[in-house]
Amino acid sequence: MDIRQELRPPDRRPLGTAVAVTVVAALWVLAACSAAAPGSHPSPQPPTSDTSAPPRSRPAWLLTRSALSQLVADPAARAKLQGALVYEILQPGQQPLAGITAKPVMTFASATALEDAVTGGRLPAGTYGVLYDPEVWSFTPVAEQRDPVQAATRAAAVAHAHGLRLIVAPALNLTTVLAPGTQQPRWQAFLDLNLVARLAGVADIIELQAQSLERDAAAYTAFVRAATSQASSANPRIIVLAGLSTNPPGAPVDSQQLTAAVQATQSMVDGYWLNIPGQGPRCPTCNNPRPDIAVQTLQSLP
Repeated sequence: MDIRQELRPPDRRPLGTAVAVTVVAALWVLAACSAAAPGSHPSPQPPTSDTSAPPRSRPAWLLTRSALSQLVADPAARAKLQGALVYEILQPGQQPLAGITAKPVMTFASATALEDAVTGGRLPAGTYGVLYDPEVWSFTPVAEQRDPVQAATRAAAVAHAHGLRLIVAPALNLTTVLAPGTQQPRWQAFLDLNLVARLAGVADIIELQAQSLERDAAAYTAFVRAATSQASSANPRIIVLAGLSTNPPGAPVDSQQLTAAVQATQSMVDGYWLNIPGQGPRCPTCNNPRPDIAVQTLQSLP
């Protein structure tokens, strides 16, 4: 300060003015240094608002276009979905429902088909992401059944290159190919493969196909807890959804069972795939669709 004052031309400005300007400048420098001090503020992070799930007190919902159309037709169910994060699953060729706020997601059972659709520009405008659903069925190539992680890695690369999010929903029946002859319950064998962790490492969202366990809240909870732990350990930013079905194969279920599954796991996951499957090639042994059970389940939640 003294040097600057001594070098100041005497005819430019009074001493008091120079001191005031210097003090202001010093304070500005101190403020800038304080703002840049390590630990004083978090480092800028990539925007995550479009991938963040809502608070777990209000779960996100992954719904097929058909299921969503049935649910919003009921005023009570529509009210429950309003304000929640909803992912709308579309089959190739479908367009999102008009007048509904949801993130459109195109679904594929084959990573090769997913890659072809994305690179070929065959997704609806505004598509949020793509869902890869590898299962032991005719829709997933045998090579992908044998190495779903490699297939999902390919799907993630092409999705991210086009600004899309990747949801992976591996079926529990992959154990029949990856761990044939095991004597453990299928869900336990699935966990032992560490498949959830490996897929979470490349995906943005992982969906746990736990719906076959929803009749047994304890088994459902045990699987979801362990699988969620695998996923978050591999990728702390992963969004985890758990599966529910109103009419899975086998004994009929009711809304009390679905509600119990949600209540037992809602603190662990970010949301649910609430499925109302139709009978057909993708679910030949499913019971008749029960949208009323989905409505009752939504109504039972806070």
